[in-house]
Amino acid sequence: MAARPEEAIFHRAQCRRFKGLTKEKDWKGPFYFIQGADPQFGLMKAWKVGDHDNSGDEWQEEIKLTEQAVQAINKLTLKPKFFVLCGDLIHAMPGSPLREEQIFDLKHVLEDIDPKIPLVFVSGNHDIGNSPTPESIAEYCKNWGDDYFSFWVGGVLFLVLNSQFFQDASNCLELKEAHDLWLDNQLATAEQLKIKNVIVFQHIPAFLQSAEEENGYFNLEKSKRLDLLQKFEKGGVKAIFSGHYHRNAGGKFNDLDMVVTSAIGCQLGEDKHGVRVVVVTEDKIHHKYISLDELSDLTVKEMISSHLEVNDESPCLFY
Repeated sequence: MAARPEEAIFHRAQCRRFKGLTKEKDWKGPFYFIQGADPQFGLMKAWKVGDHDNSGDEWQEEIKLTEQAVQAINKLTLKPKFFVLCGDLIHAMPGSPLREEQIFDLKHVLEDIDPKIPLVFVSGNHDIGNSPTPESIAEYCKNWGDDYFSFWVGGVLFLVLNSQFFQDASNCLELKEAHDLWLDNQLATAEQLKIKNVIVFQHIPAFLQSAEEENGYFNLEKSKRLDLLQKFEKGGVKAIFSGHYHRNAGGKFNDLDMVVTSAIGCQLGEDKHGVRVVVVTEDKIHHKYISLDELSDLTVKEMISSHLEVNDESPCLFY
C-alpha cells in the first residue's frame, strides 16, 4: 500500500480535537474499536539484556509484531471505528540517540494501516519522558499530534489524556494546569449533557486490580488516583483503557471499569502479543483481549455476536 502524507495519518489530533471524529454526538447504534498498547520499539532487546534504560538498539521483533497487527486489522471485513495505541510507542526516551530511528521505523509500519481506520495516539512515559518538559511534549506533538484531546463516535465521548501529568509534572506545571482545566471542563460538559457513555484513554492505569492497592511503578499514586476516579465517575466515565503494564489486568471502581491491556510488543507476563477488541452498545462496554495470531474476522465476529444478534443476512447490526 502506498504511503500517504504524514499529516493525514499522524497529526489528526489538533487543537484538542481529532479531525474526522467530531460530529457524531448522537447515539447511532453499536460499534467497535481496537485498542493496542506498548509497541515500544527497542524494549525486547533491552529487557533481554537487562539494561532497560540504555540498551534497546534492536527492534526487528517489534517491527514484525506491529506489522502483524496492522495486517490483521486491515484484513477485517468489518472495519473498527478506529485503532488506538495507548502509549509507549517507542522505547528510547527523549534525548536518546536511538529515538529518531525508532520513530521513523514505527511510522513506516503504521503508514500501511487501512485509510478507513483512523489512528489515535496516546502519549506514554517513554514518548514524553518520566518527567516531561515543554520541549519533550512539543516533540511528541510534532510527531504524533496533540498529547490530549477529545473526539466523538456514535454518541460516545472519548477523552485522550496525558497520564504523565498525573505522575510527575514538576518540569511542566503550566502545561499540567492547562490539561487539568481542560479535563474538568470536558467532564463538566459530559455531566451537564448527561452523556450516556464517556470513555478515557491514558497510558498509565489508575490501578491494576483495586482502587485501594498500594502505590507502584505501574499505577497512579493513591490520592491522585482516587481523586481522578471520583471526577471520572461524576462526569459519567464508564471505562478507562490503558497500557503500561505489559500484562492484562483491571478491576472496578464502583461501576467504572479499569481495563489494562497487554502489549503488542514486549510481554512481562504470560500473555501473548495482542490487542483488545472493544464493543460499545447503548448500555454497556464489552471487551476482549485477542492475540495477534488469533485476530481475524472469525474471532472479531465471535466476540461481537456474543453481545449482539448477528446473522448471515446482516453480518453486524453496526451503523
